[in-house]
Amino acid sequence: MAETAKGGFITLEGGEGAGKSTQIQRLAAALADSGLSVITTREPGGSPGAEAIRSLLVEGAVDRWDAITELLLHYAARRDHLTQTILPALDSGRWVICDRFADSTMAYQGYGLALGRAVVEHAHALAVGDTRPDLTVILDVPLDVGLARAQARDGDDTNRYERMDRDFHQRIRDGFLDIAKREPERCVVIDATADADAVHAEITGAMNRRLGLALTGPAS
Repeated sequence: MAETAKGGFITLEGGEGAGKSTQIQRLAAALADSGLSVITTREPGGSPGAEAIRSLLVEGAVDRWDAITELLLHYAARRDHLTQTILPALDSGRWVICDRFADSTMAYQGYGLALGRAVVEHAHALAVGDTRPDLTVILDVPLDVGLARAQARDGDDTNRYERMDRDFHQRIRDGFLDIAKREPERCVVIDATADADAVHAEITGAMNRRLGLALTGPAS
């Protein structure tokens, strides 16, 4: 019996208000229109165990956790998500599009909370090992634009991360750009201040160039 082809693993990253949710929906539709089986998921979350941990991370006081505790909670959620959702989907030949993955932990906890790269990499090696995305799309927006979008989208102040200070969010943006600079073969940075159609076109173009696909995507 022929072995089942392995699917592709795509992650979308960026600071608050980068527009990941909209672009994930459109990319999933483009893959499906090309005849590929695709699932969308998110972090923290994406499996029952990880969703339970998510509420601990995104709700409550800004200073609810120290940085190491927060890091470990993210990786506990990621490990469950990986084993329960991502790897089974990939092994069955499906494509996985994930709203945030390990780069967010590096950006938010490694850079934003100043834990440093080495500490995050140590946790990553234990929980994730060699699994890595085939392509990571980093949607980049200026700080004021992203935070204004996030506030308009949510209409409240329940998300811990959105309530953290401006310097924290600037370190996150700088972190994502540094990650992309370190791993240009995996990461592509896209200007997310453009309209949704233009951003979608940039993402599908990157998919086609990097992964040998022929996506055109939906018209809207």
